Amino acid sequence: MPELPEVETIRMGLVDHLLGRRIESFTVHSARAGRRCQDPTMLAEAFAGRTIEEVARRGKFLWLATEGSPLALVLHLGMSGQLLFHASVPGGLPRHTAATLVLDDGALLFVDQRTFGYVDAVPWVRTDDGNPGGLGTMRPLVPATVAHVGRDPLDPCLDLGAAAVRMHRTSSAIKRVLLDQRYVSGIGNIYADETLWHAHVNPGVPARALAARELGRIVTTAAEVMASAVTAGGTSFDALYVDTMGQSGYFSRELRVYGRTGLPCGRCGTLIERHVIGGRSAHLCPRCQTPNEDERTDGSRRGHHP
Repeated sequence: MPELPEVETIRMGLVDHLLGRRIESFTVHSARAGRRCQDPTMLAEAFAGRTIEEVARRGKFLWLATEGSPLALVLHLGMSGQLLFHASVPGGLPRHTAATLVLDDGALLFVDQRTFGYVDAVPWVRTDDGNPGGLGTMRPLVPATVAHVGRDPLDPCLDLGAAAVRMHRTSSAIKRVLLDQRYVSGIGNIYADETLWHAHVNPGVPARALAARELGRIVTTAAEVMASAVTAGGTSFDALYVDTMGQSGYFSRELRVYGRTGLPCGRCGTLIERHVIGGRSAHLCPRCQTPNEDERTDGSRRGHHP
């Protein structure tokens, strides 16, 4: 599944290809892709003829803001969604094409092999804090179906102190807290493991055992790790994640712990281990990420496969 850096890489590609272009037509080819709309044909009526003014993101949700529209065009990639730009409308649509956005200059195809992604037309609501709705927009608005999603580490409007205080109130393992979108959005399994390795924190340590200042440092570390991943074009393990031009990302070459069970730690040489915490895998260095005396783990157990 694409995580935040992959979705941000795609957003940046969409900015390059979509801003200022007029939507000529919008066709949903898959009932699954339009399942959130009572009538998917309304998407064409809602956006045809309008110019794209913003391409924004909060967490893993993408949306387009078009000139004069009371609705946002929300795009969610699900597990395997791809947004592929073509300089002209292709003569034959690729397999698994779920929707086609034809522009005055080119076309954007939404291709989704596993069909968990979707498109939707959603009314705007104002942000709770009066700040821009997400990365890529200056408007204090967000699609109504995205309003519940917390801000993510790459969002300059994230209230880091408030997020750290909320995290400090729970006894859940810090790995589980990083994955919980109610605290900070957009951190998935890969980047939670990588963040905690860089921060020298054991993933099984309860969040309340860490000072709020330390929790804030962990979120800042997550932002640094994910910014590096964006620079590398994201992480590609198979052909399902590519950017808007169909290119794979290369951050997998920079991974320090995720998927590296049994390989030496790049800092100390100790073999990387895989544990299970709250039903999710967690990759760590047992030496670099040893809990301090005041930190008690939540009873994670070891596994044997990445």
